[in-house]
Amino acid sequence: MTGSSTLAPGALAGLHAVVTGGGSGIGAAIAGQLLAAGAKVSLMGRDAARLQVQAALWADTGRVSFSCVDVGDEASVRQAFAAVAAHFGPVDILANNAGQVETAPLQRTSLAQWQQLLNVNLTGTFLCSREVLPGMLANGFGRIINVASTAALTGYAYVAAYCAAKHGVVGLTRALALEVAKRGVTVNAVCPGYTETNIMHRAVDTLVEKTGRSVEAARATFTASNPQGRLVQPAEVAQAVIWLAQRESAAMNGQAIAVCGGELM
Repeated sequence: MTGSSTLAPGALAGLHAVVTGGGSGIGAAIAGQLLAAGAKVSLMGRDAARLQVQAALWADTGRVSFSCVDVGDEASVRQAFAAVAAHFGPVDILANNAGQVETAPLQRTSLAQWQQLLNVNLTGTFLCSREVLPGMLANGFGRIINVASTAALTGYAYVAAYCAAKHGVVGLTRALALEVAKRGVTVNAVCPGYTETNIMHRAVDTLVEKTGRSVEAARATFTASNPQGRLVQPAEVAQAVIWLAQRESAAMNGQAIAVCGGELM
């Protein structure tokens, strides 16, 4: 879990943050930087063992806990958020990071695949955001940061369901931002390009399997879209999230910020 942050060590002291998909990759990096800035952090995800490993890295702070959740299931979301609120109090910062991607031409995309990707990527964002809003509005402060994707801002072949879901996340972000604009709550999206995560590693493996390319050649297929010629690092995405989470970022609302090395200009 990456713990470095550009914020002062106590900048988020006293605030309770929830990070979905917090067991690895971008979510773990976000959690580490929130903890480094002084926040109390509740990790959420489907894999209890993975969450436990991450939580153990920061156990000595006394400011981290974890809870299993299926973000696409309403009852699971309600139970998980009730548990973390009982432990650390109302949620002040929500990083909606849980996500899933599968590749297939549209004509080979089953209805089950379509619904699953919308459920995890879009409905999950809706359910988690709805769960924290009452407390944020009552307190007159809140930060909701949705980790979308550059697939929320442009199209990519063979991931139509994922693109549709992530475009929906940006639409949800913009609409909710207007609803709460005068009530101390901001809602923004961070849109990473190809990032060094387990999802990317699986994508490289799949390309190797389907095309017979070397790992290096397959990886180059993804890095080529970034003008910097590299994959984005999870800590770089986390930095954008942390910036939006701070109190001083109150004027940032309804934005979709691409973290992609200049791929989208």
